[in-house]
Amino acid sequence: MFRSLHMKLVLILILLILSVMLVVGTLMMNRVTSFYLSEFRTQMEDVFTTQFLGELRDEANGADAATRLRDMLYAYAGPLGIDTYRQYYILDAAGSYLAGSDAVSGPKLEVTSNIIRALGGEIGDRMYLAESYMDIAIPLSAGDTIYIIYIKDSNAELDELKWMLFKITVQVILFGLLFAVLLSFLLSKTMTMPLENVTKGAARLASGKFDRMLEVQSADEIGELTRTFNHMAKTLQETLADVEGERNKLGTLFLHMTDGVAAFDKNGAIVHMNPAAEVLLGIPFSETLTYDEVLGDLPQPGTPTEEDQTPSVEYKRGERTLQVFLAPLGVTENERGTMVVIHDVTAQQKLESARREFVANVSHELRTPLTSIKSYTETLMETSDLPPQTSARFLGVINNEADRMARIVKDLLTLSRLDYGKFDLKLSRFPSSKMLTSVYDAMVFEAKNRFHTLTLDLGDNLPVITADRERIEQVVVNILANSVKYTPNGGTITLSGHVENGMLVISVSDNGVGIPKEDQSRLFERFYRVEKARTRDKGGTGLGLAIAAEIVRYHNGTISVESEVDVGTTMTVRLPIREDLPDVQDTRQV
Repeated sequence: MFRSLHMKLVLILILLILSVMLVVGTLMMNRVTSFYLSEFRTQMEDVFTTQFLGELRDEANGADAATRLRDMLYAYAGPLGIDTYRQYYILDAAGSYLAGSDAVSGPKLEVTSNIIRALGGEIGDRMYLAESYMDIAIPLSAGDTIYIIYIKDSNAELDELKWMLFKITVQVILFGLLFAVLLSFLLSKTMTMPLENVTKGAARLASGKFDRMLEVQSADEIGELTRTFNHMAKTLQETLADVEGERNKLGTLFLHMTDGVAAFDKNGAIVHMNPAAEVLLGIPFSETLTYDEVLGDLPQPGTPTEEDQTPSVEYKRGERTLQVFLAPLGVTENERGTMVVIHDVTAQQKLESARREFVANVSHELRTPLTSIKSYTETLMETSDLPPQTSARFLGVINNEADRMARIVKDLLTLSRLDYGKFDLKLSRFPSSKMLTSVYDAMVFEAKNRFHTLTLDLGDNLPVITADRERIEQVVVNILANSVKYTPNGGTITLSGHVENGMLVISVSDNGVGIPKEDQSRLFERFYRVEKARTRDKGGTGLGLAIAAEIVRYHNGTISVESEVDVGTTMTVRLPIREDLPDVQDTRQV
């Protein structure tokens, strides 16, 4: 019950008021007692002046002194305050009762300390708060005879007054306690209500509710506490919002990042795995997965050192090559788990292999003509008596090899522009039928030189297209040149064009040697040639189809191949029919 701050404050206020009442009551009774003692002393001093004492001594020297002293004191009964509670007595030198106002209790009168002092010749006027009476003893000398004038007050009146004060004090305490209870409840409620509001607000904050602030009801310390609590709640809300935002960012990052991320606790149980990790490892997420089930025998990292903060290993998973970064997760040894970041380096390794092959191919393609040029040049320089026909033939070879190198460099520059987006298309609108006819006319004589039959098959109403005519012609010429080159003499080659699903379809078909299935997927790679050792004598650099594929891609088109060994090959180019340029007349002769 008294664990509540409200009840504690009520109890404190009640005890405080009760203590004040008791102290005030006790102090009041002591003050009344002191007042009575002081009044008694003052009254006795006022009566027993030097003159009155002299008169009493004169009476004491006469005959029947006790009676005469009694009568004289009786005459001063009023100033002395003689009444039922206060009496006067005349005692002899032995302290025995001689006469007085109370003949009943006089003979039984107790010898007090003041009487003893008076018997010793001193005025006995010492009084104490603890005594139950007030008295004064005054000695009178009459020759050899000593009389004691003794006045005693029983304090009965004081006791009655004190009892009355006690009852009043008790009544005041009872009413004060009742008032104190009511007042303490109100005051303590005023003090504890803001604290209760702060407690309820803290409970709302703990449950994640930041919908309202506390009302500041005062300008005192509790009001300052309320304002500080509101500031804390606002700061906490902003901090939690920031944390939630960062958590959402991290969640989105983990969800959509291409690298796999997995986390395990200190026991090896999985904590988190993003979709990329599921794809790279080929394992769907399950809360029952363990480190060994996910990563096999890869060792978990220990405490990182300065030299090796995040160890990484290459890990084969099916056809993929994965680079796995392992790092401890957690601060203390008891909390430490493992964070795993998985990076797919399969394409990177393939790219690195292709880069090495590309450099090797370029080096080989350039070395061959350079070797020929150097050999023939050295022969011409060292032999001064060569026949003119031989010198002319050597110079022709040197010229042809230089042209070959120039073509390789030109093709490499073209591919470089395509790679870095610096390849500008000169778009125009032109009839596709005239473009194909122009290509046919340019290649028909080369085909006849190899005894091929080159046929042009154009569909009805071929459209006017928007494209870079020169580049499209380069693509078609390249494909036709390959067909002419790799088709045995006397072959049949067909160049056709038609419209299909809103696309211009250009096909080149032949009945040549064909392309093996395993080589068709790499046909458009740079420097790639089918059976390089066998086809090198055909010439070429292996860049023509790579350039053709990039040009078609720049036109948002596609290029594909269908081939069968010893049956023939069909190369197909599909180009969109664009109509977003004005009608521009092609002024070239066709």
